[in-house]
Amino acid sequence: MAIPWMWVLKTVPWSEVIANAPKLVDGARKLWGSVSKQASAPRQTDDGASTVPESAPAEATVARLHERVGDLEANLEAVHGQILASSELIRSLADQNAQLVRHLEELRLRLRRLGLLALAAGVVAMAALAMSWGG
Repeated sequence: MAIPWMWVLKTVPWSEVIANAPKLVDGARKLWGSVSKQASAPRQTDDGASTVPESAPAEATVARLHERVGDLEANLEAVHGQILASSELIRSLADQNAQLVRHLEELRLRLRRLGLLALAAGVVAMAALAMSWGG
């Protein structure tokens, strides 16, 4: 089923979209800033209590814990990379949205001017037609 695009465009509250675009851009930039700052901050590991049973040999337990910590750090780095990429994408989309809103506002103003110009041309044409018939 086709989307009635004119209906969609008419129902969008463009004044709210235009008013909230700068807030969206600022929020995306803040998100990007906070995520990128976290990327440069050094990470600390927690040396808390382990869940490994004490009956296991100490060397095997330590080796397993080091392996597990390494796996967790690798997973953490992968997730952090994904967050960084996602926040970059959000920032980029917010910038594109701001540009789109700015261009839409310019087009709206041009369309209004064109409508007024067409109305004035119509009035002049009607006046010229009335004068040619009348006189």
